[in-house]
Amino acid sequence: MKKIALALLAALIIPTAALAAGKEIKVGVTPFPHKDIMNVVKQLVAKEGYDLKIVEFTDYVTPNTALAEKALDANFFQHVPYLENTNKEKGYDLAWVAKIHIEPLGLYSKKIKKIGELKKGAQVAIPNDATNCARALRLLEKSGLIKVKAGELVTAKDVTENPKNLKIRELDAAQLPRTLQDVDAAVINTNFAVEAGLIPAKDAIVIEGKDSPYANVLVVRGADKDTPAVKALVKAANSKEVKEYINKNLVPKGIVAAF
Repeated sequence: MKKIALALLAALIIPTAALAAGKEIKVGVTPFPHKDIMNVVKQLVAKEGYDLKIVEFTDYVTPNTALAEKALDANFFQHVPYLENTNKEKGYDLAWVAKIHIEPLGLYSKKIKKIGELKKGAQVAIPNDATNCARALRLLEKSGLIKVKAGELVTAKDVTENPKNLKIRELDAAQLPRTLQDVDAAVINTNFAVEAGLIPAKDAIVIEGKDSPYANVLVVRGADKDTPAVKALVKAANSKEVKEYINKNLVPKGIVAAF
């Protein structure tokens, strides 16, 4: 995974100049549904004279690195808490400019069909990045399985009550669907769940509500927030065409518009 990420970053190392003067906008995305949504946006910004280049990534780290190093003009793969944590840890000046959709986090299993069927000592896998780890723990807490300390970026070490003595394993988010054969249940991001053939609205044992604060956002460098290219990108990303696409194609899969 690291080799793939480094190779992608190396391929993008020539800085883009779209936001300063040109008409090309290079946006980094993860596969589903971000790439699909950006394909709709691509058609809309073309009417404004911009050529949207979509660059696909398979991890949650490289897209922000590439944006900070000016190998991208924008990215679309993360929610606000993740962005804020990355800015804090890396010292980046990245800013979100549009909320686009919400991907509810869900608990999935190949071994049980109801939350009450989890046995004592069951293994539950969750994402290992800081914000999604905390988000997963809150979902388990809301489901009545555990209790966790107050705070935003909690980890498995912050579990205060675990009556079923669940064995919580923190793993790379992209790998979680593959663990379903080995663990009793896993909390999986919607994009990775759908890529693995799961239907959140149907297959998730427990799923976040539509009031989730984790909207996926369009992100740019702080200095570029008010450029014409970014304004055109935001207008397209929050357009009625994109909302209609989400409602028709993504809502049945558990993904909802955030604007």
